[in-house]
Amino acid sequence: MTDKPAPAPSSSGNRLRRARACAGRYAERIETTPLGSLWSRLLEVEFIDRSIALAAKAFVSFFPFLIVVTALTPDSVRDEVLIDVSGRFGISGTAYGTVQQAFTSADETRAATGVIGALIALAFAVSFTTALQRVYLRAWRRPPGGGARNRGRGAVWMAGIVALMLVLTFARDMLAIPTGEVLAWAIGLVVATGLWWWTAHLMLRGDVRWRPLLPTALLTGVGSWLYTLAAAAWMPATVTKQFAQFGAFGIALALVTWFTGLAFLVIVAAVLGPTLAEADDTLGRWLRTGRPTVLGEGAPLPLPGPARPVRLSDAFGRGSRGSGVPLGQVPDED
Repeated sequence: MTDKPAPAPSSSGNRLRRARACAGRYAERIETTPLGSLWSRLLEVEFIDRSIALAAKAFVSFFPFLIVVTALTPDSVRDEVLIDVSGRFGISGTAYGTVQQAFTSADETRAATGVIGALIALAFAVSFTTALQRVYLRAWRRPPGGGARNRGRGAVWMAGIVALMLVLTFARDMLAIPTGEVLAWAIGLVVATGLWWWTAHLMLRGDVRWRPLLPTALLTGVGSWLYTLAAAAWMPATVTKQFAQFGAFGIALALVTWFTGLAFLVIVAAVLGPTLAEADDTLGRWLRTGRPTVLGEGAPLPLPGPARPVRLSDAFGRGSRGSGVPLGQVPDED
């Protein structure tokens, strides 16, 4: 008895295999480009999960901390901060009155908060800085560590944010001229870029030198400023709609949406730094100042990277050859 010959592959099957092989070759080429490297690093740090987590912590820590801090400032400064915050988030009308109730007089806030409440608000704020530091550590493949010093860095960073808000408030008050608003925005842009440059250096514990952090600072500073300007076009309608449907809870939903967009920008900027600085091209060598590494003197060695660029299928555990990428390779640090 003779075996039956195997059926000849169909023409449609051949076309499908050729198309997959062609797509695979293009995908491998894209992986070697800066855009492909950036996408791979974003998948490596699990940017979607990190964006949501960072936004959630920013929301639950920002407003309690801001309310407590403004209770320690003069009434004029507190009013300016309220106007600035409401303007940035597009809060107006009845929704503005709801938010304004949170910024009660300094005496009422201090009486309602007390020492314990102030410490809790500070603890929530520092927990956000811990999440922010994880983003930078994972982006640069830095080993965990720091313990109590990280909390100290978080407190210093929060002080820097408060200083930025006060600088912007005083700049608007002092530049009470027709072009004052434009000058205030220009000052804010420069200060914000410098603040994020310092933020990256602080959160990385000084392990990475200043120049390699410049792309991260520029994208975060300029991007956050443009994001705030763009939000002025869509946030008012979003806040109004959510408030009409859900009341005060709707304002919270709109603010979480705003923070999620900002968190995504921060993570992309954090990943852009190592993507450009570690590349073997003219820009990468300039960012490294001609040195073989971005690290400063005495900095511990980086954690190993993946065996190959991370792909979207790896995030779902469906890579055909295995990526060698331990997603979540940097342990979370409390």
